[in-house]
Amino acid sequence: MSESLLFDGVVLGGFALIFVLIFRRLGLGATLGYLVAGAVAGPQVLHLVGNAQSKIGVAELGITLLLFIVGLELNPSRLWALKKEIFGLGAMQVVACGLAVTAVVWVATHFSGAAALVLGLPLALSSTAQVLPMLQSAGRMRTPFGERAFSILLFQDLSIVPLITIVTVLSRNPADANGPPGWLLFLYTVGAVAGLVLAGRFLLRPFFRIIGNLGEREMFVFAALFTVVAAAAIMEALGLSTALGAFVAGVMLADSPYRHELEADVEPFRSILLGLFFLAVGMMLDLHAIAERPFFVIGMALALIATKALIIFGIGMIFRMTWRSALALGLLLSQGGEFGFVLFAQAQKALLVAPEAASLFGAIVTLSMATTPFLMSITRRIREEPVQTGDRDGPQADGANALIVGYGRFGQTVAQMLIAQGIPVTLIDNDIEMIDIAGEFGAKVYYGDGTRMDLLRQAGAGEAELIMFCIDGDQLSADLVEGVHQAFPNAAIFVRAYDRRAVIKLKGAPVDGIVREVLESAVRMARLALLQVGVDQAEIDRSEDRYRREDRERLKAQVEAGDIRVARDRIITQVARDGPSEALGG
Repeated sequence: MSESLLFDGVVLGGFALIFVLIFRRLGLGATLGYLVAGAVAGPQVLHLVGNAQSKIGVAELGITLLLFIVGLELNPSRLWALKKEIFGLGAMQVVACGLAVTAVVWVATHFSGAAALVLGLPLALSSTAQVLPMLQSAGRMRTPFGERAFSILLFQDLSIVPLITIVTVLSRNPADANGPPGWLLFLYTVGAVAGLVLAGRFLLRPFFRIIGNLGEREMFVFAALFTVVAAAAIMEALGLSTALGAFVAGVMLADSPYRHELEADVEPFRSILLGLFFLAVGMMLDLHAIAERPFFVIGMALALIATKALIIFGIGMIFRMTWRSALALGLLLSQGGEFGFVLFAQAQKALLVAPEAASLFGAIVTLSMATTPFLMSITRRIREEPVQTGDRDGPQADGANALIVGYGRFGQTVAQMLIAQGIPVTLIDNDIEMIDIAGEFGAKVYYGDGTRMDLLRQAGAGEAELIMFCIDGDQLSADLVEGVHQAFPNAAIFVRAYDRRAVIKLKGAPVDGIVREVLESAVRMARLALLQVGVDQAEIDRSEDRYRREDRERLKAQVEAGDIRVARDRIITQVARDGPSEALGG
């Protein structure tokens, strides 16, 4: 068994790497590459890997993790602000597209009304697993366009419960008569969401505070995955959407200091499992069904895309979107979604459709998903260009002009001066006690290790103009700063150095400014002392100028030589009985 899993992993991983690289190079996106890789390696073509159903069961956790990450980006107040889009735009899309596609299915197949309904309504749902990564990679998740697309997807996820209820009501299977009625499923949903909200407020935050105090990243990763899986398991036990449970858990932690750390820890698992999900979808593609009725499958896929794109375009215009944005929204959400597979299986179990029909419409969904990258690519010129970061929120963690790593006594001063000038900042620190105290004074500080590249990226370093390392001690190296510069070339980097040894250590690093932490305060004290003993202001200025000149030249020589002991003659000393005093300096 283990050898089979290992072999399947090697084969799928190899095919995925090849096809994703090819399709990325062609500008068609990774999703299509995964789908083709799964189809080629799967039982339909090369027969190298099988059992797609078991793999898709595991890979669906990728969708759950995706919704958790999206939840982390939407705090409750922001989610409430989207209520019009979610329950207005989203509801209108599901109902209008569901009825229209049902009519198309009924006309094209001459199935019974019940069969057409249980096939047409699921086709109204779009692919969350495909659309959200496309929005994230384009930097459009927090733009008005991205919020509308997400609102529709979220309502589609909420609509799983009523769709399952419709299938149950229409069921011809006697076993379904003992299932829970629709109103009970609705109560389950409300109760589960309320329970997750309370758990997030009173259990999750104290839980992550304890984990954060331990300072062990492995425990934080484990705790993050446990939270997602536990929320999903609760919803699954109630027969509800697992992704919805993970989303609610993410929303409850969106306002917490642990948001960026959680995003950075979960993101790699999300990417891997989503890739596996699309590989499994590709493996499930029934090529024989397509070969037997190619015109029907292709024609229905095109009809699905055209119907949904046209209706969503019209709804977008009703909601006063520009025609370019409405067109982009229609094309982006025109495909069938992964929840279609689940609902087709439910309909088959309810004896409403034959297995051959479920397989055929599964192929239609997969084919429609494969067209999305093509549609977005060929219509790029006529669609609205992505909104720039200037349209993002102001002083939010995403889109901030400056990232400040370290919010101790040094970072606090830097942050407050920037904020005083209206510059939005994102604050990161790994001291739980300090984060709590800062929160009492109204400062929002996120928990995490700000020297980690993935966390900096999650915190918005890609859009920031400034990255300022204000951390205590001698924690930075030239290689680390070089890595930050390579990853985020548009951001200026400033570093707080503990002393001149730390400055020497950063030789060759691409920094825009290094500040020794005690230099200015020491100079200030010396000026006060000289003033106290009667030295006039002009002489004090000359003394300061002389010290700064000698210190600057000495530091330059030390950095070039990489040795703190060079340029001793630049030290300002007094001759005493014990000889000159050597100061290694701060």
